[in-house]
Amino acid sequence: MKPDKSKQLQSLERLLNIMDDLREKCPWDRKQTMESLRHLTIEEVYELGDAILDKDDEGIKEEIGDVLLHLVFYSKIASETQKFDIGDVAERICDKLVNRHPHIYGDLKVESEEDVKRNWENLKLKEGKKSVLEGVPRSLPALVKASRIQEKVAGVGFDWEKSEQVLDKVKEEFDELAVEVDKSDQDQMEAEYGDVLFSMINYGRFLGVNPENALERTNKKFIKRFEFLENEAKAKKMSLKQMNLSQMDEIWEKAKKCE
Repeated sequence: MKPDKSKQLQSLERLLNIMDDLREKCPWDRKQTMESLRHLTIEEVYELGDAILDKDDEGIKEEIGDVLLHLVFYSKIASETQKFDIGDVAERICDKLVNRHPHIYGDLKVESEEDVKRNWENLKLKEGKKSVLEGVPRSLPALVKASRIQEKVAGVGFDWEKSEQVLDKVKEEFDELAVEVDKSDQDQMEAEYGDVLFSMINYGRFLGVNPENALERTNKKFIKRFEFLENEAKAKKMSLKQMNLSQMDEIWEKAKKCE
């Protein structure tokens, strides 16, 4: 069953009208600028990311709404000085999507997802981008940035042919790190450690594993097991500082079995 577009448009119109009211009548909303909202927007996107990883449909719906509010808010602020409004924003992205999907809205033939990615990057260069890496935000967290960099350059053919080659590169980088560890050269250890991480992220791409999702999954798993350890210690009327590593490891293994 297809969504009711008229109902969707009514809801979006309601949101725009509420935004107008808030901007006019609410002291907090009236005071906000794009700069003051920026850090809040980043927080909302991370909360959406958490809900997605938790597979929390209600949470995802709520967090999408929070992000949407911010997009409407930015557009409202811009409209007050006649820079642009939400309609201009929508038109811009619509035009971009049509132009970058000539296999849908034109006569270009593609055979695979990889063809689409390569064509996307080539079209961006034709639009005036000097480098395929221009589209990678400078303020992205390093792990996400590395992943995007690798995806971008792969899109124009700068890539390994087989996953085995990437794994060999991972092993090579580990060996180079070990050399610097033996030398106790802190600066070079950091450099080689970065190379190991970069190559591991690349290997994950070949395996179809998103590094950010994979690491966050491990973070959540670790937190859950550690909280189990803390609770077990409390049940024994002990603090973790009173326990030795062997005692903690026994409970840790118990936590793994409970999963």
